[in-house]
Amino acid sequence: MSDARLSVLKTYKLYVGGKFPRSESGRVYEVTDSKQSWLANAPLSSRKDARDAVVAARKAFGGWSGATAYNRGQILYRVAEMLEGRRDQYVREVAAAEGLSKSKAAEQVDAAIDRWVWYAGWTDKIAQVVGGGNPVAGPFFNLSSPEPTGVVAVLAPQESSFLGLVSVVAPVIATGNTAVVIASEKAPLPALSLGEVLATSDLPGGVVNILSGRTAEIAAPLAAHQDVNAIDLAGADEALAKELEIAAADNLKRVLRPQPVDDWAAAPGTDRMTAFLETKTVWHPTGSLGASGSAY
Repeated sequence: MSDARLSVLKTYKLYVGGKFPRSESGRVYEVTDSKQSWLANAPLSSRKDARDAVVAARKAFGGWSGATAYNRGQILYRVAEMLEGRRDQYVREVAAAEGLSKSKAAEQVDAAIDRWVWYAGWTDKIAQVVGGGNPVAGPFFNLSSPEPTGVVAVLAPQESSFLGLVSVVAPVIATGNTAVVIASEKAPLPALSLGEVLATSDLPGGVVNILSGRTAEIAAPLAAHQDVNAIDLAGADEALAKELEIAAADNLKRVLRPQPVDDWAAAPGTDRMTAFLETKTVWHPTGSLGASGSAY
């Protein structure tokens, strides 16, 4: 009996609303490694795919933003557990996508999983950092608390196919937003594989939606979409960022402009979480207790 066998080639699909559709256009494009060797065909998303992803993200927003912060942290930690179980797969995909040695790719994957755990731990702590009681001149409680912005379009970094991806997606959903993610145009496979992990974790369908294709083509309708509340331009060049920022102004989207990142493994801080949080401030009279006039 011969030991030779045919390789089982993987068919990558989009991840929208917890399902794996092909692009409605039926288009695909070739993904190659750093040596221009063919790796796979990836879906070439259309404007219709982008609109469908926004619908899915909006539908999921109420349940996800309404979940307790502790519960969101549990769910994100479960995602990290599953990423750890697929570590070898991601090492192969990142090595091929970025032209790295196996050891360097392993460092990137380990850092990405650690980053996901880090954000999972922030879900029930960020409110304590950016919220609080405000001193006011009067018999009132004045309390500020952060709330998620809504549906966030995320242009994933072009060069860092997995660590950069996690670094921009995890903070968006950790704070209760839902996301429509445009994967790295030249290296989308780790992002599309992330969809397979999310689908089999406890993350509700629609919280993260992942599209692949031409970044500019998909980003344009998202920047102009009236039901997208914010956009992270991490994966846009300067010219595209300016064009998308102008389109985003139509419904006053929050815009996080692309910022140079020398090392995605460096400590991220809280900026990417606070970028997509709104502050709600509530006033309430303190009232008085008894004849002494003491207040609570």
